[in-house]
Amino acid sequence: MIKIDQAILRIPNLAIHLQTAKEREAFKVNKEDHLAPIISSAVKESLDGSDKKKDEDKSSEEGEEEDTWKKNQEPLLVQLLASELDVDEKDIVDFELNLFDIQPANFGGVRSEFLHSARLDNLASCFLSLRGLIDHVEDSGVENDDDISMIAMFDHEEGKFLLCFVDTCTRCENIKISHIYVHMICLKSVGSSSTTGAGSPIVGEAVKKISHSLGAGNPDPIVYDRAIQKSFVLSVDQAHAVHPNYASKHEKGHGPKMNNGMVIKRNSNQRYATNGITGLVVRELARRAGLPPVQEFVVRNDCGCGSTIGPIISTATGIRAIDLGCPQLSMHSIRETMGTKDLSHGLALFRAFFNDFADVDNSIEE
Repeated sequence: MIKIDQAILRIPNLAIHLQTAKEREAFKVNKEDHLAPIISSAVKESLDGSDKKKDEDKSSEEGEEEDTWKKNQEPLLVQLLASELDVDEKDIVDFELNLFDIQPANFGGVRSEFLHSARLDNLASCFLSLRGLIDHVEDSGVENDDDISMIAMFDHEEGKFLLCFVDTCTRCENIKISHIYVHMICLKSVGSSSTTGAGSPIVGEAVKKISHSLGAGNPDPIVYDRAIQKSFVLSVDQAHAVHPNYASKHEKGHGPKMNNGMVIKRNSNQRYATNGITGLVVRELARRAGLPPVQEFVVRNDCGCGSTIGPIISTATGIRAIDLGCPQLSMHSIRETMGTKDLSHGLALFRAFFNDFADVDNSIEE
């Protein structure tokens, strides 16, 4: 693993002087032609290929076998990676790298009521869920309950998948079938169909392995079936706050605001997994935690809608699910904005979920 906090590469925009009025109005970017990154420290030799020729001549002189893969790589980049990793260049046989904005997050607004950062969608929820689980452990929550609490952060996703609460009466040898719970928090997908994404069998397999292990080595399908029935998924992705310059994009009666609490997301076309029961669970958790009433987001009928892994997990496993998150602006831009108070709101809701879900769920059933 490697992370280089240096502006090695940049994708510069075309100067406005070199654009026609129509090009400025359209502001269209061709992903193939216009998004090639430039290596900041590139020198003439690497641009005209003379460095590569020198390497080829050197390899030929030393009788080394030519590495076709390495031949097609930017030599300066390979040199940098070798230097950062403290290895020989010849030891690098492949790599998978991504560009990211190296600007640190910062507070904004007259009262520092906003947080401006890259990748708030959905690292904000990753941080909050992890902090909530740590707090749950440090507060002896794991020792004092009958639940198994976990977080799983998927590869190829925007954020994380949190699996929590498998309520099993762990203090007894025999499992009380009526007390099996698996409750989860998941995040929106950008690669759910990959081998490690949310659309893979990993979720169902995780629940199955847990239920089998709770059966003391004697797998019982009834335990697994009951675990699925009692399970609950929080698909936690950032939500769209009302944009003051584009307020018409929101349904008039459902316009969540930043710093006003968490947001439940609903969609009649099932792009989100929220239903009446799952929405009630989250609202009750927030009420018990003394949080502001949970806000609601409903996309306009004439407007497009994003997607999450909530419906994916629910479809693949049959587990109850809801979509929610912290409200923010500029989603998927290189610089996003959310309210600082909502970080506290989200953390408090996750803590309440770890502590109180079983009680809330039982009260609803009763």
